[in-house]
Amino acid sequence: MATESKRARTARMHREYAALCELIPVVECQLDFDSPFQLLVATVLSAQTTDKRVNQVTPELFAAYGSPQELAAANITDVERIIRPLGFYRMKSKHIIELAQALVATNNGQVAESMDALTALPGVGRKTANVVLGNAFGEPSFPVDTHVIRVTARLHWRDDWMKPNASPEDIEREITACFPPETWTDLSHRLIIFGRNICMARRPDCTRCPLRRSCPSAAHFLELEAEREAVAARKRRRPRTAGRRSR
Repeated sequence: MATESKRARTARMHREYAALCELIPVVECQLDFDSPFQLLVATVLSAQTTDKRVNQVTPELFAAYGSPQELAAANITDVERIIRPLGFYRMKSKHIIELAQALVATNNGQVAESMDALTALPGVGRKTANVVLGNAFGEPSFPVDTHVIRVTARLHWRDDWMKPNASPEDIEREITACFPPETWTDLSHRLIIFGRNICMARRPDCTRCPLRRSCPSAAHFLELEAEREAVAARKRRRPRTAGRRSR
């Protein structure tokens, strides 16, 4: 692809996002929650696992510890037993109990509607805070996870698309500068869903991608897919060798 001006890239980003809106017309948070506190805890638990798996354990967790006060006083062994299927359960148990204790100690158990206050809690980073701000409070926010990092790099939506360890905060700043604040949360949701279902990490499904005509990376991945198909076809055509004769 020829060198693209910032203005041309922004226009392309908006066209591609319009296509994603057609592909994914309705979006919502994939984590089940009934309160900002529940979403905060669920998001911390979602690290290194799937939202689906988190949703399988949080009903029992929140039935036992439905408030910050209850979780703050929880026996860590009991919490570990409930969330064990998620992996890293010892560290996660420690974090969610400590963040509940911090909420009780500093804000009477209330989840603050503030990036600084949220990221001051144990186990809470900027991505988690953005998830809570955007989905529990309706504040403009743009959570950057591995899917967002991968998709925005393949689409060349950012200057540092070639960097293997691009800063999530830099990605957030650059992408949000190109879209109105009221679209940020849904934009993140759509990029994540798109990354999970079409623009997968190991083998993106470019043949059914609505962005393949404008995506700078599509030709490369389509070529790889054609090579895989050619190899598979050669294997299918290869004659079978006769088995060894029995002695």
